[in-house]
Amino acid sequence: MKSVERAGARAWARALWRRIAEPGQWSRRRVAGECVLAVVLALLAAGTEALGGPGGLRTLLVAVAVATVSLLRRALPEAMLIAAGALGGSTGGGDLLLIVVAWSAGRRIDGVLRATVSLCASFAVYEAFDLWPWPEAAPAPAVFTAVGFLVLAVVPGLASRYWVQRRTLLRTLQERNLQLLRERQMIAGQARMRERQRIAQDMHDSLGHQLALITVHTGALEVDHELTGRQREAVAVLREASVAAMHELRAVVGILGDGTPGEAKPAAKGVAGIPSLVESAAAAGTPVHLAESGEPRPLAPTADHAGYRVAQEGLTNAYKHAPGAPITVSLRYEPDSLVVEVANGPVPQVGAGHRAAVSGGQGLTGLWERARLVGGMLHAGSTEDGGFRLAGVFPYGAGNGHGPGDAHGSGSTRTTSDSAVDDFWRQNGAAPLGEGEPVIDQLDPREELKSIMGTRKRSNGCLIIAGTGLLILVGLMAAALFGVGSLVDEADKGAIDPQDYASVKVGDPEAQVRHALPSGSSLLTSHARSKLPAKPAGSTCLVFLSTADEDDSATDTVYRFCFKDGKLADKREFHVKS
Repeated sequence: MKSVERAGARAWARALWRRIAEPGQWSRRRVAGECVLAVVLALLAAGTEALGGPGGLRTLLVAVAVATVSLLRRALPEAMLIAAGALGGSTGGGDLLLIVVAWSAGRRIDGVLRATVSLCASFAVYEAFDLWPWPEAAPAPAVFTAVGFLVLAVVPGLASRYWVQRRTLLRTLQERNLQLLRERQMIAGQARMRERQRIAQDMHDSLGHQLALITVHTGALEVDHELTGRQREAVAVLREASVAAMHELRAVVGILGDGTPGEAKPAAKGVAGIPSLVESAAAAGTPVHLAESGEPRPLAPTADHAGYRVAQEGLTNAYKHAPGAPITVSLRYEPDSLVVEVANGPVPQVGAGHRAAVSGGQGLTGLWERARLVGGMLHAGSTEDGGFRLAGVFPYGAGNGHGPGDAHGSGSTRTTSDSAVDDFWRQNGAAPLGEGEPVIDQLDPREELKSIMGTRKRSNGCLIIAGTGLLILVGLMAAALFGVGSLVDEADKGAIDPQDYASVKVGDPEAQVRHALPSGSSLLTSHARSKLPAKPAGSTCLVFLSTADEDDSATDTVYRFCFKDGKLADKREFHVKS
């Protein structure tokens, strides 16, 4: 049986040591802060003890006890709360320690019942040590002690407990909102996937059918013997364009179907297809020239396809808005990036009956989005000679990250010139569609959570702190008013004028003397009773302080009236140390 008890004691000691020396609780910063706090509390307690008493060994023991309790309050909150109550009641320097320990215990004691029991035990020892040695009538001192403990321990403990519970609730609400946002994103993603699949199916069924018909008819025209050679070349260009459109439609349908727009499909063309694009344009009669410089280097699939789209969009818009103008397509392999540029000369003079080409107004917007998604940049603007230039810059190795143009990334800048508009509208003087309309972007879930949870977080925290401080201030003011009133009442009951002392004679009836004097049951005279000589045998005595000013501030004049057999048997005047 003893071995089992010893094993249990050793296990308890090891668990206690782990709680005290747990690495997670004692970082270097916390060790320094705890040591500084313990030293400050110990010095304040020692200074208070030295001012209120002779000092010496008692002062040293109080300082050591305060420092020890301060250091152990995190590991043993219940025990240290009781110990702080004992130090606060028995010493003059333990009140500040009690505030610190109560605040720490309020957030670390698990369970309302344990916290209540710990506070009651701490109050009991605080009351016992504060009132020792107990006077004959202790109701008034007990009330004072209860109010003091309420301000020093109960209010900080409850405030700390409320603060921790509020932070826990706030953290739970944040996790719940994050979960709801993730679920909402999943639902929105599934809805987008279904819509993409529907669009892909519609494109395949409608556009695929029409392009197939165009391919068949142009193939039949190409072998028609009535066509001239130049007409057959034009029909061949149309057939090749329709076949290429079929391949690209299949690539787009595949991207829409599996919902991975960042992944380039094998059917999608890249920068290597730009020369054939230029050859097709030249075969159709467009004055276009291809210029290449630098050593070719591979790009990520998405960046490669984006470069091809820049050249394709530049040629298409030059056909529509600057027909007949010379076009230059440049591929420059720089040390860190590829530059794809399409520049056309000024728009030739056309007759009054010339009509501006119809455009959807979304060309450059789509290109800018492609460049942003692969970490590149896009520029569009007029040239010095009155022409137009479209250029895209695509870093090697970039493919799926958010680039400098990402609206949610750092350094967000749209590199498209403000003077440039979609589909080269400025070349023919027309105004762009949708200019000045606001851009609506999806809100980042983290920003949305910040707006949900942080709308009044700071103001609520300030209100809570202000409310707690106001509560403590009101409690202190109430305790001060109550204390002043009680002190006045105690002074009325425990002090008499020297003339009253002189007017009472030995042998006067007890009832007459008691009627002429106060009750005498005062807290102010409790310390003087222990310093007076023993009272006469078989008598009851009243003790009063003198209201006269003393020459020596360290000495009090005390009057004692002793009654026996219904008469005043003895009255004496004493001078005791205060």
